[in-house]
Amino acid sequence: MATVVLRVRLVDGDRLDITYDAPGLADADDVVEQAVTALADSSGSIRALHGERTFILYGRGVAALEVAPRGAVL
Repeated sequence: MATVVLRVRLVDGDRLDITYDAPGLADADDVVEQAVTALADSSGSIRALHGERTFILYGRGVAALEVAPRGAVL
């Protein structure tokens, strides 16, 4: 299972770091591609962690995604 940290910029300008994992995928690049594909559709969503909380991120609220190379501070 690969896990990636994504820095998300929302349409209102706020930013947050989330941890996203995909149990069926072993490569981090595939996990990022799955997240981008899901969020590209305005009705798409992903389930991730923001600190200790489960977070549902909807595609319609995302302006940009950045993959943290060393991991963001959560």
